Amino acid sequence: MTRSPLRHATALETIRVEVPEDALEAYEAALSEACGTIGFFLDEATRIWTVEGVKDRGSNEAELAAGLALAGLVTGHVAVVTRSETPHDGWLARTRSAFPEQLVGRRFAVRGTHLTEPPTAGRIPLTLDAGMAFGSGEHGSTRGCLRALEKVAYRRPRRILDLGTGSGILAMAATRLLHRSSLATDIDPWSVRTARDNARLNHLGPMMTFLRADGWTSPVLTRNAPYDLIFANILARPLTKMAKHLSAALAPGGTAILAGLLVSQVNWVAHAHRLRLERVLTEGQWATLILRKGGALRKAGSSGRAPSLPSARSRDRRGSRRGGCPLRR
Repeated sequence: MTRSPLRHATALETIRVEVPEDALEAYEAALSEACGTIGFFLDEATRIWTVEGVKDRGSNEAELAAGLALAGLVTGHVAVVTRSETPHDGWLARTRSAFPEQLVGRRFAVRGTHLTEPPTAGRIPLTLDAGMAFGSGEHGSTRGCLRALEKVAYRRPRRILDLGTGSGILAMAATRLLHRSSLATDIDPWSVRTARDNARLNHLGPMMTFLRADGWTSPVLTRNAPYDLIFANILARPLTKMAKHLSAALAPGGTAILAGLLVSQVNWVAHAHRLRLERVLTEGQWATLILRKGGALRKAGSSGRAPSLPSARSRDRRGSRRGGCPLRR
């Protein structure tokens, strides 16, 4: 089965800077002021980071200039800015030949729509046409979330939210593994459309709801709270900004799986949420946090408590084949 990539209504451009690690955070924040989608990549040989943002061509120029000026002032590093046209076909379409089936954790097989061979036996297949949305299953943050889901699945969460869903991969994985309905939101309408199409492609449409929402400002999120499981695979800065709202929306005994952050940012993000840090999973330099709120999570058909995990802050390390983050809100 083949499908045409989604089209964006206006021309897009990619803004790119290269900076040392001590300037990464400032320049990521600078591009965030103007770009709806941000990513960063590490060159392992030089230890130089490439920060990229995608925006509508010609939009938010004043915000971009102000952000870059502030980043240069704060870090003392004035980065050279380059621009390039971003094809409407999306970033995944540029590298489809390099997107084989991804075996993630013990249960999942993530596959592009361009693959024709049967999925690996004994795995839960998730077929994606990522189009303009993030989430192919190849990057460490997505892989970490899927591994984290496997580790907490025994709790049988009933109310599931995927905040910043991108391609919809995490919500689909939870729905397929747990046989539960899920709510998935994204600020980008194209991501919402992509995720909804992916759910239909995986025959999960009736069990999933996809909505456009700007973080926790959307009434639909508070109206459906509290949640037993929340995914938030975004970036460290927005995670910390929304920490208070996420923690409040989590049910007693509920679990939050947070990703899109570097190992060096674990303490910052974990402290902002003030939840119990149960485990840190790593894929290369990328970290996924499993946090839990105090209290009892009531299992479906049971009035007892879910089994408890050790409170030790154990770290489960795995290598990543890549040293970067695909473009991500």
